[in-house]
Amino acid sequence: MEQQSSGTAGSTPADDSTHPKPYAGYVGLDVHKDSIAVAIAYAGREIPESWGTIPNTKKAITKLVDRLYSEQETFLLCYEAGPCGYTLYQNLTAMGIDCQVVAPPRNEKIKTDRRDALRLARLLRAGELVEVWVPDQEQEAVRDLCRCRADFKAQQQKLRQQLNAFVLRHGHHWPTNRKRWTQKHLEWLESLDFPYEYQAEVRDEYIAAVRLSSSRMTDLDQKLDQVLQGWSWAPLANSLMALRGFDQLSAITLLSELGDVSRFGSPNQLMGYLGLVPCVYSSGSHRRTGGVTQAGNRHARQVLVESAWCYRFPARQTAYMNRKAEGASAYAQATAWKAQKRLCGRYRKLIAAGKNQKVVCVAIARELTGFVWDIICHEKNRIGRVTQEA
Repeated sequence: MEQQSSGTAGSTPADDSTHPKPYAGYVGLDVHKDSIAVAIAYAGREIPESWGTIPNTKKAITKLVDRLYSEQETFLLCYEAGPCGYTLYQNLTAMGIDCQVVAPPRNEKIKTDRRDALRLARLLRAGELVEVWVPDQEQEAVRDLCRCRADFKAQQQKLRQQLNAFVLRHGHHWPTNRKRWTQKHLEWLESLDFPYEYQAEVRDEYIAAVRLSSSRMTDLDQKLDQVLQGWSWAPLANSLMALRGFDQLSAITLLSELGDVSRFGSPNQLMGYLGLVPCVYSSGSHRRTGGVTQAGNRHARQVLVESAWCYRFPARQTAYMNRKAEGASAYAQATAWKAQKRLCGRYRKLIAAGKNQKVVCVAIARELTGFVWDIICHEKNRIGRVTQEA
């Protein structure tokens, strides 16, 4: 689960102005796999109370809700985003309970479950927590599929590195000017001789693992094709594919990770959420800027940085780019060409100024985020108008 920078506007602060109704109390839940620590801060200035720990089961949560609402009062519950996901949020909202998932705070020197629950209740009452955007079930399912593919891709790369290291240790290496992991490359690996039979068996095991990982990747890519055909956000993904550096996988991954970017009031807020803005330290007359914050969603940030590398070449319209942009709207295609001309020129200008290539690509990714925000917001508005007219 990704922590969101407190300086961004990708989520709604839990201040009093955002509460649709007055609450009798604010409940902090410190959620773990097997247990939940509960604390409550009643409206006013009273010290928060600890209600102890309950099991993390549906029966115990229902019992807690019945206890809270026994006097017909209304409460606002919250817990920190973490490895337990959004199941508790979905269960509480299905019961009609107001609940928020909030960004975890910085590390503290003293940390216990009881202290965490009391702190959450106190900060929720004060309106100092940052609420995390919660995806719907369809969105989360697509995101899980994209993350599964990314995990298997990392495993495939690791297996290939291990196989390369094994054959290199025994004096074999594939020519650097020839492409790896083709059929000829695999046939060459299978033809290698080793002094002992079990070393050949080790090679065969590595090759079998690499082939299996490639088969998994093919299956997952086919599932992503099926997802795009029936996904409600398929028009947005097709529009993003008009951008240089975006293909079907990167478009689906970005949309499944970010969700509805129209919740960001400006491109700068989205850039801050993705951690693509520089760190700033300012005190008195001293001001120092550093590298990017790297806050927010690292999966989405990785997609944008990888796409930014494509802008190191001159701007051009190729047959491949035109083919993958066939499903995009005219506005998306025009914006993509505008982005390509600007970002390719921007890349050359920064490189000519002596900037590091990696730093330049991160800067390009930051500007690319603005074009992504513009395309998605425009397409959502257009689809909304078409739906209303129909």
